[in-house]
Amino acid sequence: MIELFLAFIFYHYYKIEEEHLRESIYYEMKNYSFFFDDDKFEIDIIPKRESSKLYELYMNEELLFILVPIGESLDDLLQVYYPRSGYDLMLDKIREMIIWQFFFLSLVALLISLIFSFYALTPMRNALHLLEEFIKDIIHDLNTPITSILINLKMMDQSNDEVKSIEHSAKTISMLHKNLDNYLRESKLQQEELSIQTVLQEQIHFFKSSYDYLTWDIEIEEFTLYSDRNSLSRIIYNLLSNACRYNKSNGFIKVQAKKYSITISNSSYGIKAPHRIFERFYKESERGLGIGLHIVQKLCEELGIAKSVDMKEDIFTIVLQLPQK
Repeated sequence: MIELFLAFIFYHYYKIEEEHLRESIYYEMKNYSFFFDDDKFEIDIIPKRESSKLYELYMNEELLFILVPIGESLDDLLQVYYPRSGYDLMLDKIREMIIWQFFFLSLVALLISLIFSFYALTPMRNALHLLEEFIKDIIHDLNTPITSILINLKMMDQSNDEVKSIEHSAKTISMLHKNLDNYLRESKLQQEELSIQTVLQEQIHFFKSSYDYLTWDIEIEEFTLYSDRNSLSRIIYNLLSNACRYNKSNGFIKVQAKKYSITISNSSYGIKAPHRIFERFYKESERGLGIGLHIVQKLCEELGIAKSVDMKEDIFTIVLQLPQK
């Protein structure tokens, strides 16, 4: 905006300087026609025409000139002229000067804007830093009670429906805690040999018990890979969580796994912008925080997993190509 304002000002400044230059040349020509004391101009005698106007500046492709009378002559006029090339050269110098002034003032305006922005945003940046540290501390403190709840639940009667419900809720909170912790902290990956069936079945069993009204189609071919268990589990968890929450009441979820490939398909009410679903905080409904699939994107990049998505009619499909190591 500042640059546009300066460009507008300097454009009008250039037009004013151009007009001043023409006026200066005109008055110099006029004085020369009286005293002939300037070697900058040339003169010529031309026949008088009906359209000829005296003491008016004319300009064509070759000359700038004025016409003045010659004594008592009624048929001829004196032409005082200056080459157009000289005029254009002076205009170029004016233009160059204005351009340098424009860049200088633009640089000054940029520096002032940066300084102002730095001082204006410093309090906000400090507040965001304190808030981030506060959230990190809370997430860290939540880890102990969540772990304690899960450990104590394992010692209770697992056949009790209420215990199962509490355990499911606790595991959901635990996974959300891990998502937020990964989102805010940079953790090192721990590569280990994994059974894909173990990782998938663990997450499928967790969701299948809560979404038993959905039709589940599971096709898993056992294979092993080297990856980070926690990160891979969170990828599967977030994908299955979305597949369940945004499914139809009589919908389905299909999970297929074959060597170094995992495909998750589910019925859906449709996605308006499939290309944006991995953007941070993007969501198409009021539910959720809009970071689940962004975490999937982040973890896939860290683990070297290539992903592709497809939306055909009311079926959403995501394919994970696992690295072959």
